[in-house]
Amino acid sequence: MSILGTPPSEHAAVTEHFGPPVSGVGPDDTVAFRLSPYTFIGDRARALGTDVFDTRLLLRPTTCMTGAEAARVFYDPERFVRQDAAPGRLLRTLFGEGGVQTLDGEAHRVRKAMFMSLMTPQARARLAELAGRAWRERVPIWARMPHVVLYDEVSRLLCQAVCEWTGLRPAPRHIPWLTAELLAMVEAPAAVGPRHLRGRRARVRAEQGIARLVERVRERPEPYEGTALGDIAGHRDADGRELDPRTAAVEVLNVLRPTVAVGRFVTFAAMALHAQPGCRERIRDGDDTYLEHFVQEVRRFYPFFPAVAARVARPFEWRGHHFPRGRRVLFDLHGTDHDPRLWDRPELFRPERFAGGEPGAYELVPQGGGDHHGGHRCPGEWITVDLMKVAVTALTRWMTYGVPAQDLRVEQWRAPALPNSRFVIDQVAPVGS
Repeated sequence: MSILGTPPSEHAAVTEHFGPPVSGVGPDDTVAFRLSPYTFIGDRARALGTDVFDTRLLLRPTTCMTGAEAARVFYDPERFVRQDAAPGRLLRTLFGEGGVQTLDGEAHRVRKAMFMSLMTPQARARLAELAGRAWRERVPIWARMPHVVLYDEVSRLLCQAVCEWTGLRPAPRHIPWLTAELLAMVEAPAAVGPRHLRGRRARVRAEQGIARLVERVRERPEPYEGTALGDIAGHRDADGRELDPRTAAVEVLNVLRPTVAVGRFVTFAAMALHAQPGCRERIRDGDDTYLEHFVQEVRRFYPFFPAVAARVARPFEWRGHHFPRGRRVLFDLHGTDHDPRLWDRPELFRPERFAGGEPGAYELVPQGGGDHHGGHRCPGEWITVDLMKVAVTALTRWMTYGVPAQDLRVEQWRAPALPNSRFVIDQVAPVGS
């Protein structure tokens, strides 16, 4: 079962076009990367017979890396930094200026510690509980609808849950609008034209509104104690100062936005349940160990974000390849999760592959690699798994539904990826009704 990738008939054309490795940096590959963001690095690396190669993206010399050994190098803080690594269009839409993703050294350590303090077992359980409640509230409503676009509905219920967990507490009528704003930020980095501009405008509006809220929280912090909003508003950075309100807003959005983006993984989980009825039966019958393996395989198999960027901190050599200081480097997330050296038959969806234990920190990398606490691996990865387990439980044990004919293709040019139909279901019924 293959979701993305260049058709076999085109592989030869790719190899023939690029030819053997050449010295120096080649022509600009921005168009090629945008046409196949999930497979560009892996396909080129295989064509060249290497895990590292140079190219140009957006007219800028860029080094691309793939594989577990490359991940070990890429997540070495002595070799790479994140400051000035992300393209401006990414900062102005997805990450925001001054967020934890752009920091290094002591500044990053202190800011990351704030995020990791939000990931206690009790806090994670509370968010999972809120998400589960939202699912149970929505299923009877879906039962009265002729059809349900799962991605849209799940994104809204996740937004509802994470807003309550964070301490924002918007009015219920504002949840659809806020969800759309957060999803616009996720959609915008790789988009052009209206989709990109929509994401930039959404970020500006959200940062302005949350910055004003942060100021109110600081004036009266008691109602927000124990919430992510309260912790971020009261956080002091490595220099001992509070975050300016706009940067605090960026970090609040770094809680809200990735949580709502989990709706993509949930949609792909629903696709996997539809394509693999045997998986549905095992989970429905109460096999919670298999549920864990299924969620991890969804994260490995389906596309999320294609790559992450860093910048070379000091010159070094790796596998005979020179990394000059300041060079932007992209690490291949999706390709590493499909590397046949790490995963047996990676083109097949097989939750059983995780029965042997958890993969290493540089093997399963849909949300980054390395150490959660000290490195740049996503601090919300555990929350992602928790929310996916709640969702898959809901889809298999709390409701029944049909899957009408629809366009479930996942276009290889679109990042972040999503099936064209956003996964439509019908005939929804709560279990036990």
